[in-house]
Amino acid sequence: MKLNSPPSLSLGTSPADEGLSRNDLFEVLNNSRRRCALHYPKQHADRRVGLRELVDHVAAWENNTTVDKVESAKRKSVYTALRQSHLPKMDDAGVIEYDILRGEVELTDAAQGAELYLERVEQSPRSDIPWGEYYLGLSAVSVALVAATWVSVFPFAELSGVGVAAILVAIFMISAIVHKCQSVKNKLGSDKYELPDSTESS
Repeated sequence: MKLNSPPSLSLGTSPADEGLSRNDLFEVLNNSRRRCALHYPKQHADRRVGLRELVDHVAAWENNTTVDKVESAKRKSVYTALRQSHLPKMDDAGVIEYDILRGEVELTDAAQGAELYLERVEQSPRSDIPWGEYYLGLSAVSVALVAATWVSVFPFAELSGVGVAAILVAIFMISAIVHKCQSVKNKLGSDKYELPDSTESS
């Protein structure tokens, strides 16, 4: 539990500017249980979240079930891990205020800035290429396509300038839509860590 207010990280600044270490933020976010523990308070930003309430949600999410169907042993395991390890680590990083005596959790302003780093840690296990590198590669492919059309390399020789432009615009538009959808999904407070419907889990 911190006695002083944690440093604030606004969306326009870097962690280093506000006294937060990027390594600390990545370490906090590079764990699905801790990410879930950040999402839930974000959805209840108008109040402090009780520890047991948070434990119920995280345990249910991890087991893809509803709160009332979480086994006692699994709930206890999550409770111990959050109380003794995850929440203190997140408090030290400055993304939450964890009152261990009251058993309450509240997001700090730094948690809003942490959203900037979710793209990197939320990469699909099937794809290790960050979006920045993806767009760089896509630009290189676009240059190659334009060059192949310019020097009339088969089968691109038949493409007109308008045709090449249409292909490139379509590729970048599809990529941007997919990128936007993933960004919304990974945003703090999204439904990514929502629990299944009680009717679905019965």
